[in-house]
Amino acid sequence: VSQRRNLHGGTVVASYPFDDSASHQQEGHYSQSEDDSLFRYLALVYSSNHPVMKTGQPNCPEAMEENFKDGITNGAKWYDVPGGMQDYNYLYGNCLEITMELSCCKYPPTAQLHNEWDLNRESLVAYIEKVHIGVRGYVKEALNGAALTNVSIVVTGIRHNLTTGKYGDYYRLLLPGTYDITAVATGYTSMTVYSVQVLEGKATECNFTLAPTRPQVFRHHNYADMELFLRKYSSEFPSIVHLYSVGRSVEQRELYVMVISDNPTVHEHGEPEFKYVANMHGNEVVGRELMLNLIEYLCRNYGTDLEVTKLVNNTRIHIMPSMNPDGYEASNEGDVKGTKGRNNSNNFDLNRNFPDQFATITEPRQPETVAVMNWLKGNPFVLSANLHGGSLVVNYPYDDDKKGLSQYSQSPDDKVFQQVSRAYSQENPLMHNGHPCEELYPDEYFEEGITNGAQWYNVPGGMQDWNYLNTNCFEVTIELGCVKYPLARDLPQYWEQNRRSLLQFIHQVHHGIKGTVSDSRDGTGIPNATISVEGIDHNVTTAHTGDYWRLLVPGTYSITASAHGYKSVRTYATVQKDGVEVVDFRLTRVHSDSNGQPIEGPQPTKNPSEKEFESLIKDLSLGQGLEKLVRDTATEKIFRYQRYKELSAFLRGLTLNFPQITSLHSLGQSVEFRTILALEISNKPEEAEPSEPKIRFVAGIHGNAPVGTELLLEFAACLCINYGKNPVITRLVNETRIVIVPSINPDGREQSVEKQCTSTQGLANAHGKDLDTDFFESQPETRAMMDLILDKSYTLSVALDGGALVATYPYDKPVQSVENEGTLKYLASVYANNHPKMHLGETGCSNNGQSNIPDGVMRAAERLSHMGSMKDFSMDFGHCPEITVYTGCCLYPPAEQLATLWAENKKPLLSMLVEVHKGVRGVVRDKSGKPIVGAIIVLNGGVRVFTVEGGYFHALLAPGNHNIEAVADGYQQQRQEVVVSSYEAAISLIIEFDMDNSIFGLPREFVVASAAASMTALVVTACIIWCVCAAKSNRQKDGFHRLRQHRDDYEDEIRLTSMGSKKSLLAHEFQDESESDEETLYANKI
Repeated sequence: VSQRRNLHGGTVVASYPFDDSASHQQEGHYSQSEDDSLFRYLALVYSSNHPVMKTGQPNCPEAMEENFKDGITNGAKWYDVPGGMQDYNYLYGNCLEITMELSCCKYPPTAQLHNEWDLNRESLVAYIEKVHIGVRGYVKEALNGAALTNVSIVVTGIRHNLTTGKYGDYYRLLLPGTYDITAVATGYTSMTVYSVQVLEGKATECNFTLAPTRPQVFRHHNYADMELFLRKYSSEFPSIVHLYSVGRSVEQRELYVMVISDNPTVHEHGEPEFKYVANMHGNEVVGRELMLNLIEYLCRNYGTDLEVTKLVNNTRIHIMPSMNPDGYEASNEGDVKGTKGRNNSNNFDLNRNFPDQFATITEPRQPETVAVMNWLKGNPFVLSANLHGGSLVVNYPYDDDKKGLSQYSQSPDDKVFQQVSRAYSQENPLMHNGHPCEELYPDEYFEEGITNGAQWYNVPGGMQDWNYLNTNCFEVTIELGCVKYPLARDLPQYWEQNRRSLLQFIHQVHHGIKGTVSDSRDGTGIPNATISVEGIDHNVTTAHTGDYWRLLVPGTYSITASAHGYKSVRTYATVQKDGVEVVDFRLTRVHSDSNGQPIEGPQPTKNPSEKEFESLIKDLSLGQGLEKLVRDTATEKIFRYQRYKELSAFLRGLTLNFPQITSLHSLGQSVEFRTILALEISNKPEEAEPSEPKIRFVAGIHGNAPVGTELLLEFAACLCINYGKNPVITRLVNETRIVIVPSINPDGREQSVEKQCTSTQGLANAHGKDLDTDFFESQPETRAMMDLILDKSYTLSVALDGGALVATYPYDKPVQSVENEGTLKYLASVYANNHPKMHLGETGCSNNGQSNIPDGVMRAAERLSHMGSMKDFSMDFGHCPEITVYTGCCLYPPAEQLATLWAENKKPLLSMLVEVHKGVRGVVRDKSGKPIVGAIIVLNGGVRVFTVEGGYFHALLAPGNHNIEAVADGYQQQRQEVVVSSYEAAISLIIEFDMDNSIFGLPREFVVASAAASMTALVVTACIIWCVCAAKSNRQKDGFHRLRQHRDDYEDEIRLTSMGSKKSLLAHEFQDESESDEETLYANKI
């Protein structure tokens, strides 16, 4: 509506906007609009054709002196009317409206109506005619002629715009004159028509054709050009852009990722993470250029284009323009269907290089693949597309099937994948018609422009399937064109064909359900909680702050949230066609009352400092906390191998430079009388602090694998140098007792030779004994370590070795089963998961025949079974779990590789300092508060640890539910169940013992009373017998003596049985099944 009138009564006048003012002065304040002259003109058109109104003197009986010049008035000047309709029309409705007061009498008699019509007829017709003054026209899109709605029509000099309607039409009332008029639409280049002549009586037609905003330059970008492009936009748009690298290619080119978001450097709670990955095949280049176009488009239209602004503000968009920059550099422009540059520099197809659910991928994992896998593991991506070339179709999982045939391989989320695939293809007309490349592949047809991957052709080792099966991310593969490397002149048409599709696909991340899983007790988010949908065999997990996203097609679903240590919660949710449904969960801890509070019992009191430390452990266990610690504690170091003298001097140097936190001890001497040194790092290194966990790092048990030695020396230096400077390192050192033994076998180390990856020279000690098979006290080096291990105060031990890339857990000896295997495997996996390569399971070690190790973790005996190992001794006699980490395939790599090895292992080593503070810890005492030393803490009915001075204990446990039993001689056995989290500090317990009031399983009072009654009866009987038989023969006396002897033997048996019951409890109920007879004897000795 361009023009309208609002007819009233009570006087005779034409009133025009504004009806009120900012000051709301009751009357007399002229409130002028941007179109004031036009409003005055329209009001005069009406009043000048009204015989009474044009006089300006209505002569109304109730206001005889009221008059209006020319019969018109500004509304606010007459009197202030807030909330009036005419102002609303002007400001929000594209419509210019005035208010007509038609008669002094609001409800005149019927007989006067004919007169009122005569007075207003000419005015009404004249006013209607003025709807045709000014300018009118249409706004269309330049490419396809489509009507554009909501385009702003801007007249220079008048700060009031209107917008186009459903058909792109507009009508702008203007007084005669010359105007500059501009059409402005988000996502399009504005267009201005200058010097538009507006004449009296008829509207001037002024049409606009708008071209979509597009990149300024289209060209192929080589690596250097692409890098400069990314750096330029990173610098130009720092508020919404963040540039980072996830790793390097074979030829050491950076694998860049550009993040575009309103807060680009961090994950925002509740905001989904989206990604595009392009140029995985180096000669398929359209995706690479489209990603650079998209970066430019998003950056330049942010803040002006409503759609772009909304996407950027509500989504964290990651764009990797080139996953295979090496292959790109080898490819050639104009390649239609060739393969030159397709693979990486090692000639491996990266889209056949990921672990596969159906096939075994034998090719070594490539650095580009490893980098991307680590990137995906570190971010909670929800939706992704992998951009390729060579056809025109969206391909969705699964990419292969069990039989390796080209047939439909359906995933649990098949409907979701079809939905997001259609969202892309429907915006690309060429793709959607289903006949993509008729000249190249005349028989190829894809209904709606989408296809199941395996139905098209079988692709084992593909990236999209790995995304879906190993992360929360749903990924599809998009083939963008029939020509793999088109000519540069054709790039603009690819942008126009895909611009809408690229944006529409990002919108899909905002469909389905989202929410937060939180603790009902304190409202904190629960990370790694599982979100399951009934009927769909595929779960997603919450991110670090408890938020989650789950893509779903429209429908009603049963949704369940579950987490370790919490009661599961189920609810129903209905997903609409558009938008996302918010479904939050509040979970109650398993061992809580109905109000979510912990069950009553002795509870440790926590001071603010302890709570702060618990928060620190959680922060380091989630998100980028550990990564940040690694970055913040960088130290300058030129790595080289250090022989025994340099090693000793280095350790002594640490104690001299950092005496307040270090203490150096001699554990013993080697065969050739070299001292085996142990460095303790703690805020009180000379004092026993039994309440703190104690962790042991050891290396060099094999002298020909010295990498671990150098890593531990640098680790010690890193802790010392950053102590007092970095608050996290300072707190970890203050709360932990760290013992580092960098070289167990210094004699063998002296014999080893650098750059010998497989040589056994230096493996054994000077007596030719492999020390890791000798924990039976025969060698001086093992005796020194055994004494250290038998301290029994250690919570965790980490041993570093070489010759493989894997973390192993006990046992080395062949055993049928391993008690507490879940915890041992979990501890090894913590190290492996924090290592950039190890957790991928592809060791790439050709020297040991092991190439594919799931998650980079295995039981030690499966790698190389042997007796007498250090980790087995630590488990059986030190009651301390020990993992052995093999840091690399080469036993003795060149010194130049040490910096890389340190970079790979620094984070895992720090993660062990964090992990030692988890599990369960506490104190055992009696009712009077006296600590009980030597009490046995039994974990899940098997593995045991002992309380130390002060009654303290600490045991590491895998995340989940665990049973804890406490046993001490003379006290009643205590049982508790605990829930251990993967990211929270250790559960704190106070275990209070009561005196054992039972004998033979019966109440003590009953047994004592029964014994007293029996004794009395026995004495009476004896007296009677003595009296009756006093005169009997000596033979009869001998019989009485035998009766007494029998009774004494019986009481002795009772006594022994009572004692034996306690010994049986300790010796049998908690006997480790894996212990040999020799070890059992040893245990009985100690």
